[in-house]
Amino acid sequence: MDLAPILAAGVPLLGWTTHGTWLARRLATARRDPLTGLLTRDGFTTRAERLIRSHPDRTTVLLVDLDDFKKVNDTHGHAAGDAVLTATAERLTAWCGPNGLAARLGGDEFAAVALDSADRLEALSAALTRRTFVAGLELPVGASVGVCHLASLPVPSLTDALAAADRDMYAHKPGGRTSRRR
Repeated sequence: MDLAPILAAGVPLLGWTTHGTWLARRLATARRDPLTGLLTRDGFTTRAERLIRSHPDRTTVLLVDLDDFKKVNDTHGHAAGDAVLTATAERLTAWCGPNGLAARLGGDEFAAVALDSADRLEALSAALTRRTFVAGLELPVGASVGVCHLASLPVPSLTDALAAADRDMYAHKPGGRTSRRR
């Protein structure tokens, strides 16, 4: 049996398959935050839009911003800040459960999309403000949460929901700040 024709077709096919698998893994890695394991903005947007299209009347979009997070980094170091970010990610993921998804949009800003969550919002606030313990230190953490129920929008879109949640979040910031710090 002559193996030359089989090898001639099989070797390039194996190379392309290996390359395709490598590219798929790189793309999946790029859509996850390396510190928290949460989705990044790109991965979140794709999956959140799919969830919104499937269940627009049951979907809630949230934005979460940690209050005075810079003070944690400045006072206790970046390792403590990383621990606070990781704890926040774990708490948000647990709250979302299997019918939602959470993301770290950058810095100390997180987003979530969850189904049937209106009656669980107080539980989220309580979870996000629990103290975080790092190397024997007890770090108080505050979080401002903005909420948008998709059913309240004329046209349910992720962009509009995130904008509404952003306005709601800054309305609840300590000290009444209503605009972003630059």
